[in-house]
Amino acid sequence: MAFVPSLLTGLKVDAESIMVSRRRGSALNLKGIRCRMESAEPAVETEKVNSDPNGLVRIKRVLVSVSDKTSIVNLCQFLTSMGVEVISTGGSAKILMENGVAVTEVSDYTEFPELLDGRLKTLNPKIHGGLLGIRDNEDHHQAMAEHGILPIDACVVNLYPFEETVNSGADFGTCVENIDVGGPAMIRAAAKNFKSVTVVTEVDQYAELLTELAENDGCTSLALREKYAGAAYARTAVYDAKIASWFSMQGEDHFPERLVISGTLKQRLRYGENPHQRAAFYVSDGPKRLGAATSEIIQGKELSYNNIADTDAAWELVCEFNEPAVAIIKHANPCGAAVGVNPMDAYLRALACDPISAFGGIVAFNRTLDKDAAEEVIKTFTEVVIAPDSTAEALQILSQKKNLRVLLTGGIPADELGWTVKSVASGYLVQDRDAGSVTEAQLQIVTKRAPTAQEITDMLFAWKVCKYVKSNAIVFAKDGSTVGQGAGQMSRVDSARIAALKAKETSEAAQVWISPRVSSCEISIRTY
Repeated sequence: MAFVPSLLTGLKVDAESIMVSRRRGSALNLKGIRCRMESAEPAVETEKVNSDPNGLVRIKRVLVSVSDKTSIVNLCQFLTSMGVEVISTGGSAKILMENGVAVTEVSDYTEFPELLDGRLKTLNPKIHGGLLGIRDNEDHHQAMAEHGILPIDACVVNLYPFEETVNSGADFGTCVENIDVGGPAMIRAAAKNFKSVTVVTEVDQYAELLTELAENDGCTSLALREKYAGAAYARTAVYDAKIASWFSMQGEDHFPERLVISGTLKQRLRYGENPHQRAAFYVSDGPKRLGAATSEIIQGKELSYNNIADTDAAWELVCEFNEPAVAIIKHANPCGAAVGVNPMDAYLRALACDPISAFGGIVAFNRTLDKDAAEEVIKTFTEVVIAPDSTAEALQILSQKKNLRVLLTGGIPADELGWTVKSVASGYLVQDRDAGSVTEAQLQIVTKRAPTAQEITDMLFAWKVCKYVKSNAIVFAKDGSTVGQGAGQMSRVDSARIAALKAKETSEAAQVWISPRVSSCEISIRTY
């Protein structure tokens, strides 16, 4: 079939008259767009790339193939109003045509039908030649003209929802069918030819693209195309990484020959562990575990590197317990932890262990934060509070402390295994997440006097806390709360001395002396 080139060229858009706004997850809103036509000759399909000194390239033809159709109608309505021809596939073409957007379907453009239940659609020389052809290369120019390949100046593609399909618990065959082949190929081709082609892979890029087109008379800048090319390769890399990880989990080998780790930038941090270190916070692109990384930040200052590390430790500690529990973390170690009859009771018991060290600490709850607990929390300077949820009254109370960060996770994580990864010079140490626990049935009594039921309960409590104390680690516990911790000493004797000192201070503050040499205080020891 003959392909009719656009009759709309030289379209001028008044940049001052466009407002592009979008909220995450909502439709793209375009208001007040005014266009005016300037006289121009019809486009010549074999013309070479614009030699604009600023690298501006006009978009005259766009390929659209999206699984996530959020705002795609708005985007393409804007593009066609500027004289851009739209080539599209399957479901994307259908929704565009239903909304009055002029579209040429890929099969009509390539003069080749979709085959193999849609697996073969865009893998065609007319598609990839249009994306890959170097516009100022004479040989490419002639080859494209000889074979009727028209340049494609932009590519709007997002991929089959493989990750969502896996996370939904779909069967093996369904997951395989949601592995995109043509999409990554088009993205990579367009990104490689970024000097001439604009590749758009995220809905969040639409508003920026439209603003750029409005400000540059329907053109995109080299800086934007290069930026989007980098994002495109990152997107396909993450996509392939997830597929590779998923396939590796299907086999019997727990640790694959090649480890692929990917994450998405959540926050650029002011600095790292120390002020001279640059830092950023990434959220894993793999399965999500409810915690600091996935939580909603309700209020407060920007989180720091150390805030995030300590918040994660505090949260993981309280998630060890089924009963209401609170952990207060300072410099990656718990200065107090307790269980109680309710969040307030657990908090006051944890605070009593070491109220001095708790100043400026991280507080984690494993229950919904309520009014009574919030009223106690704001009495002590606290950096971060994290909980699965909060009442409106509690949030109102916490809002009195404007700099206090409040994080809500939306629930307690499942006790899945997963991995923890630690970087070393030129490598990674990978291990199963420490989901180990000790039950009363596993205990062996080797002392002359058997412990009481309460003593056993306290020892099991201390064992859970001890997991989150830096080795050599000593934890003294009584009645469901810590009374002293010794952390991070080269000698376990020194850690025991520190824990005993803390236990003495705690008991003196409570006006009850607890001797670490008698069984009324249970001790948990962890060494390597």
